[in-house]
Amino acid sequence: MKINILTLFPEFFNSFKVESIIGRAIKHEKLDINIINIRDYCFDKHKQADDTPTGGGAGMVMKPEPIFRALETCNGKNIYVSPQGIVFNQKIAIELSKEKEITIICGHYEGIDERVIEKAVDLEISVGDFVLTGGEIPAMLIADCIARMIPDVIKKESYENDSFYNGLLDCPHYTKPPEYEGLKVPEVLLSGHHKKIEEWRLKESLKRTLLRRPDILKGREFSKLEKKLMKEIENEIK
Repeated sequence: MKINILTLFPEFFNSFKVESIIGRAIKHEKLDINIINIRDYCFDKHKQADDTPTGGGAGMVMKPEPIFRALETCNGKNIYVSPQGIVFNQKIAIELSKEKEITIICGHYEGIDERVIEKAVDLEISVGDFVLTGGEIPAMLIADCIARMIPDVIKKESYENDSFYNGLLDCPHYTKPPEYEGLKVPEVLLSGHHKKIEEWRLKESLKRTLLRRPDILKGREFSKLEKKLMKEIENEIK
């Protein structure tokens, strides 16, 4: 998969492209992250990518011409990150991970000229109800989330157990040692009984979701096992 990122500040992504899972995915050619400097498409001598708002007002607005020129080098869906977009979630990430190529446009200052959004943007995404100084951090967040679900980047069972993938929060996780300063790993995880372990994990996911994000459970079609476990949970927390 190829992810193009249009930005005024390409240096933001220097470590992002080489560290951890993203770095390994790029090294093994499962992922290509192409950072495009919007200023390279500013053809005036000062490389000016922004200008004052038409009609007056504070701040600066990113000009349309350089962005349109940069987009001509890209294919696939064009995504613009802004507080006005739909809120990003795991479902959107799953769908985007199926694309061969996407382009993420990073806004800055007061944002980008609306004509770019009207003509070239396929999807406007928000990462939450707050405002950042630019779209670089949201772009990294979106790219990281999508990259996890590209085949062979990480094990399929790893991301399928992530929070939100199956509509639930993730269960608690433990590692060695089995006891640390009186704090013990749940016995069922040491039992070697895979069916009981999976049932425990599902129950803990349901419990954590019920207690922390009950809104996620609204409208969920529970399986027979989930209904049984939910009754046990409700009795435990009464």
